[in-house]
Amino acid sequence: MSNIRLFFPESLTINFEGKLDKSQSHYLLKVMRIENDKPFSLFNASGEWEAVINEVSKSIINFKVTKQLRQKENVKEIWLAFSPIKSNYQNFMIQKATELGVTKFVPIIFDRSIVRKINHERFKKIIIEACEQSNRINLPDIIKTQTLDKFINSNEVNLIFTDLNSENKKLDKNKFDEKPICVLVGPEGDFSEEEREKILNYKSVCSIKINDNILRSETAVISSLSIVNYAIS
Repeated sequence: MSNIRLFFPESLTINFEGKLDKSQSHYLLKVMRIENDKPFSLFNASGEWEAVINEVSKSIINFKVTKQLRQKENVKEIWLAFSPIKSNYQNFMIQKATELGVTKFVPIIFDRSIVRKINHERFKKIIIEACEQSNRINLPDIIKTQTLDKFINSNEVNLIFTDLNSENKKLDKNKFDEKPICVLVGPEGDFSEEEREKILNYKSVCSIKINDNILRSETAVISSLSIVNYAIS
């Protein structure tokens, strides 16, 4: 399998011919300096495919798919419900959460959220780059920013509540059913008491203390997702 992987949103089949966009063509030609006979990989939710360069026209690569490398993945649904944070920290968080297998990002505005908007275009770009380098096929979904009430009332998940006040420090995977697992990480100012009560009253919630120390939001995300991956492996 080629170590050059690019996300391609269109449907792919053997002998399919298409064009890369300007940015991807520049990456292969000028950054990776790919040779005409060297294969590279294209992937999307349907699988991963090997392709070669047919020709280069006006700095745009025309390619042909030669074979399928992998089929569609069947993955465990892991969601991340989180409060938006400052962009540099959030970009890092998105990247690492994608590498750790998150399949859906759910931004939530809490009472103490400071940042209240998401740049969806930037968000998607980071996700694509993280999938390309981490050997993932499926791109996580990004849901529109919503309130905690809407999230609780409209989703059925196994909710993992990262709660500094919890006495529990272990996850029992036997308590999870077939619903998606959703890690919930609060804002930098922590949850309000009203929010905490709503979360703890959710019908499928597991409260867990992931560390004795107070963690930054991006650190809490990485820690909790690592714990979830270990528990369900």
